[in-house]
Amino acid sequence: MSELPFIKMHGLGNDFVVLDARQRNIGLGGAHARAIADRRLGIGCDQLLVIEPPENGQGNGAADVFMRIFNADGAEAGACGNGTRCVAQLVMAEKETAEARIETKAGMLTAVRAEDGDIAVDVGPAGLDWRDIPLAEERDTLNLGLAAGPLKDPVAVNVGNPHAVFFVDDATAVPLHDLGPGLENDPLFPQRANIGAAQILDDGNIRLRVWERGTGLTRACGTGACAALVAASRRELTGRSATVVLDGGRLLIEWRDDNHVIMTGPVATSFTGLIDPSLLEPAR
Repeated sequence: MSELPFIKMHGLGNDFVVLDARQRNIGLGGAHARAIADRRLGIGCDQLLVIEPPENGQGNGAADVFMRIFNADGAEAGACGNGTRCVAQLVMAEKETAEARIETKAGMLTAVRAEDGDIAVDVGPAGLDWRDIPLAEERDTLNLGLAAGPLKDPVAVNVGNPHAVFFVDDATAVPLHDLGPGLENDPLFPQRANIGAAQILDDGNIRLRVWERGTGLTRACGTGACAALVAASRRELTGRSATVVLDGGRLLIEWRDDNHVIMTGPVATSFTGLIDPSLLEPAR
């Protein structure tokens, strides 16, 4: 294999390695994703994003690209909000437009560029039924009854991937490094879950930290921010829009009346480079 060009991007510090596989079949899997994501031996990232030709690529409503998502542990994910915004920016620059349609395993996601340069993405409808999360058994998703240490009784939401949102008095004080792995892999979540610790600052602001399944504690989680807003609104702790304050910065989240969730925030390119084939050979 020859060298692979890549782009290193991030949304509020939630960082990605982006590969373009539209013109060549690069044939990467979970082991390759782990090698690339390794912060000491590879490039380092929370997720690997592979841009592929769209499966729905013709006619009205056609996708611009298909985005394949690998978590740092090599597991393939269905959705990634900040990653979608990064890929959308690349597509918009390529097309010289202010809109992009990104196809994912979780469905079609549409994005637009705001006047200030931020990227807004419609991550689709929020899944609220226990089957949508999914859960291993029927439960009230507004009050799951799950607990670990100071984390008690979360709200479950699916926004392309499963989330459990715990409301706490001080999100910064929660030992997510210790509690996240066990909750992520709780038998209640057959596909594992992202674990959020959300603190209501006021009606329009939520402080959030997220343990991402397959990745760990990240500086920002876009779908986690969406899940936190939906959970807070369902509990009547906020309205249907709020600024979510993450370790890496702020995202504006709106839960529309049609059940779709809109996430708006900045993206950035850190650097570009070439992956030497020797990094991937052990994984083959």
